[in-house]
Amino acid sequence: MDRMTTARGEFDLARFPEDPRDPLRAWDAADEYLLRHLDEREGGPVDLSGSLVVLGDRWGALAAALAAHGNVHRPVQISDSFLGQQATRANLQRNGLDADAVRLRTTRDAPPDRIDVLLVRVPKSLALLEDQLHRLAPHVHEGTVVVGAGMVTEIHTSTLKLFERVLGPTRTSLAVKKARLIFCSPDPGLPGGADPWPRSYALPAGIGVVSGLTVVDHAGVFSAERLDAGTRLLLRSLPVRTGPEHVVDLGCGNGVVGLAAALSNGEAEVTFIDESYQALASAEATFLANAGAGATARFVAADGLAGFPPGTADLVLNNPPFHSHRGRTDATAWRMFNGSRAALRRGGELWVVGNRHLGYHVKLRRLFGNCEVVASDPKFVVLRAVKR
Repeated sequence: MDRMTTARGEFDLARFPEDPRDPLRAWDAADEYLLRHLDEREGGPVDLSGSLVVLGDRWGALAAALAAHGNVHRPVQISDSFLGQQATRANLQRNGLDADAVRLRTTRDAPPDRIDVLLVRVPKSLALLEDQLHRLAPHVHEGTVVVGAGMVTEIHTSTLKLFERVLGPTRTSLAVKKARLIFCSPDPGLPGGADPWPRSYALPAGIGVVSGLTVVDHAGVFSAERLDAGTRLLLRSLPVRTGPEHVVDLGCGNGVVGLAAALSNGEAEVTFIDESYQALASAEATFLANAGAGATARFVAADGLAGFPPGTADLVLNNPPFHSHRGRTDATAWRMFNGSRAALRRGGELWVVGNRHLGYHVKLRRLFGNCEVVASDPKFVVLRAVKR
């Protein structure tokens, strides 16, 4: 845990799940720059007494600082991340703020009817930003203060053009501590065009039961334009299984792997789990488009398998991420593997696809006592571990 010092006070902040070994902070220079601008803007501080929306607040640093300000209207945080919202709750609590001091909404929820101040932490995904600006545009007005923030590596010409095309005239600040602000003046009469998301595409041939089926992708979901090579290898390698069993598509993305498990075994109960609300919406749309009348599945926003009933899963299918915002780490994969072992019944199996160089086989052998290479190509490997 670290302490963020601002003109609004000092705040103890941590990412979620909290890990004392994690060298990354729960805020950065862009958060500090944005908060400083709100108080020191040329012409006077930004009036925060109206409806305030914070989009993409990664770990709740902005929410905590703005909630402490005591706005008449509680700030609204809009996030695609379950982990980010859990961090917000924890950071509010550790700083002595009421749990309901900030209204938490997901990227799939309806925005507030009116937005007077819109603060945007620029996400890694330009597609997600595009989708969210389109969703928010009808709710801003000519007097809405719109300020974006990001590190200089996150703000590109395409970012500025997107703000300008969807909301209105846009300019940037000077860089401070490798961070930059975006200033946008909304033009309610601007023909911003239609939101191009979600999008669909047909799966290629040669990948088993899902060959040729339609995938639905919401903005910001991994591999939203075409099937990635790792998932392609996993789909070609999936086991043929029958009978009633509980299958988990862990880190489901658009849900194509869990869909394959459901179609290949009509008796299977499938649970799709992801920390991204956009991913879960994609997985549900993909499933409903292809599974047929009467088919059911569960779609759960969670920190991996935390809270999953132990010893109840028969098969876990996993393509773990190895990055979290700017940090590249195997911490998420390790939590997923540990959670899978706890969730699996004795004899249950974990199937993992990953880049060969990540060395997941070493971790799985250490954790499960066994690991088999099911399939491989020059870049990816599919591994199978059994809970004994």
